Amino acid sequence: MRSRVLSAPQVVLVLLCAMYVILYIDRVNISTAAPLIKADLKISNTQLGLAFSAFSFSYAVFQLIGGWTSDLFGARLTLTVSCAIVAAATMLTGAVGGFASLVATRLALGFGEGATFPTASRALSGWMPEPRRGFAQGLTHGFARFGNALTPLLIAAMLHWMSWRTSFVIVGLVTALWLCVWAWYFRDDPRDHTGVTVAELSKLPPPTAGRRSRVPWLRLARRILPVTIVDFCYGWTLWLFLSWIPGFFYENYHLNLQTSALFSTGVFFAGFTGDLAGGWISDYLLRKTGSLLVARRYVMVTGFLGSFIFLIPVILRHSLTVAAIFLSLAFFSVELVVGPIWSIPMDIAPEYAGSASGMMNFGFGVAGLVSPSSFGYLVDRTGSWVVPFIGSIILLLLGAVLSARLRPDRPFEERSPSGIS
Repeated sequence: MRSRVLSAPQVVLVLLCAMYVILYIDRVNISTAAPLIKADLKISNTQLGLAFSAFSFSYAVFQLIGGWTSDLFGARLTLTVSCAIVAAATMLTGAVGGFASLVATRLALGFGEGATFPTASRALSGWMPEPRRGFAQGLTHGFARFGNALTPLLIAAMLHWMSWRTSFVIVGLVTALWLCVWAWYFRDDPRDHTGVTVAELSKLPPPTAGRRSRVPWLRLARRILPVTIVDFCYGWTLWLFLSWIPGFFYENYHLNLQTSALFSTGVFFAGFTGDLAGGWISDYLLRKTGSLLVARRYVMVTGFLGSFIFLIPVILRHSLTVAAIFLSLAFFSVELVVGPIWSIPMDIAPEYAGSASGMMNFGFGVAGLVSPSSFGYLVDRTGSWVVPFIGSIILLLLGAVLSARLRPDRPFEERSPSGIS
C-alpha cells in the first residue's frame, strides 16, 4: 500500500482542529474589534455586553437541537449546514448599522455555532478509539484556544490595513472554504470512507447509526445534568475571558489596541497549552489506572482549584504584570477541564454522543447568556474592571466541589434509572 503521512482518522481530527480555530475566530473577533465597534456604532459597555450575550442565547438553544440533529442526520450534513450559517452571519456583521443589527447577527452566529461542538463530538465518537478521546477533545479545544490566542493579533493586524467591517467579511469567507473541504472529505461512518484501512477500523468503536433517531431525552438529560452544571461553572469564566480580556487590558491599563492584543494573546496561548495538557493527562491517567474517576474528575478538580487560586491576585493588585501572569495561569488551569469534561458524554453515552454533548454544553451556553452582560453592566455600574472577577472565583470553587461528585464510570442505561447520579 502507498504510505501516508496521516491516516484518515488523523485527517478528520486535523479538519476538526481547523474548524475549532476558525469558529473561535468567528466568535471572538468582535472582542478585539470591540473598541472600534463601540465607537462606530455609539454603544455602551452594557449594550456591547448584551450583544455578546445575544450570541449565547441562540448558542445555548442550539446545543440541544444541534446535538440531536447530528445524532439523527450525521456530523457531515450538520456541520456543513451549521458552518454555512456561521459564514453568512460573520460576513453580515461587517454590514451592521447599529445595536439592533449587531444583536441580530450575533444571534444568527449563535444559531450556527450552537450545533458545531456537539456535532464534533458525534464525529469523534465514531472516528476516535476510546483511549484517545481525552487527547482528541483536548486537542480540538486546544486549537479553539489557539484561535483565541491568534485572534487578537490577527484582527489587530487586519485592522491596521482595513476596516473592522472588511475583517469580518474575510473571516467569513475562510469559514465557507472549510465547510467545502469537510463536505468533500468526511463520512459519518468510517467504513464508508475509502481511505480507512482494515487495521484502523479494528481500533474504532462499532457503528451506532441504527440507534441515532431514538434519543431517550428525559432520562439522558437527568444523567447528564450534573455535568451540565459543572460546565456552567466552567463556562462562566471562559466567557469572561473570551469576551472581555482584550477590553480589560485596553481600558483598565490604558493600552493601545495592538499592545492589548499582545497581552491577550499571551493569556489565550496559556489556555491553548492547558487544553493540550488536560486532554493528555486525562488519557495518560486512564491508561495507567484504568479508572475514569481518576482520569476525568480529578483532573477537572485540579483545574478548577488552580484557576480559583490564580484569579485572586488579579483582584488584589492593580498591576499589569500581575494581571498578565496570573490571568495566564488561571486560564491555563481552567482549560485543564476541557478534555475530561468533553470526554464524559462519550464515556457515559457513546451511542448518543451528539445529544449528550449538546445537553452538557447547554450549561456553557447559559453561562454565556449572563456572564458577558453581567461583566459589562458591573464595569459600567462600578467603574471597576476587577469586581466582576469575584463571580468567577466563586463559581470556580463551586465547579471544583461538583466535579468531585461526577461519575463518568457509570454508563448510561437506557431502560434503567440506576445509572443516574
